[in-house]
Amino acid sequence: MNSSLSPEQQEQYQHPDTIQRLLRATDTIAMVGLSSSPQKASQFVATYLQHQGYHIVPVHPKADSILGETAYPDVKSVPGPVDAVNVFRPPHECPTYAEQAAAIGADALWLQLGIVSPEAAAIADEHGLDVVMDRCMKMEHGRYQGGMHWMGMNTGVITAQRGRRQV
Repeated sequence: MNSSLSPEQQEQYQHPDTIQRLLRATDTIAMVGLSSSPQKASQFVATYLQHQGYHIVPVHPKADSILGETAYPDVKSVPGPVDAVNVFRPPHECPTYAEQAAAIGADALWLQLGIVSPEAAAIADEHGLDVVMDRCMKMEHGRYQGGMHWMGMNTGVITAQRGRRQV
């Protein structure tokens, strides 16, 4: 998969072992910038992850509810524990969300595909959070759970058997 990160940054922020561990250990995901529009990538990702059994907490300053869940104006307002903060916002906003993720005791900061913020990564690293940058949580889940074909992706693997859903 293409990435604007250097090979060293890819090793640090896109390592398969880290991604797989986070996908297994995460239950609650605060999704910053989750749109109420079903055509937006953030809602497509959230719907998929919700269907896979993750608890999605929308973080959107102008929404009351998204996907049947109460929306919160920022990460600091989310009640209860959050395992990962998944960000669908521009890179210049990410340091704020890294600080908020650290403040609530999240375990990870995940910047979606196309989002790279070394400053946010440094803040999260400093507070002991795992960091993933420039990767899509839905695509990574599908890659490691054998469900890429359910998302309309050509995996390049020819088989007569389909993987079983992990719910």
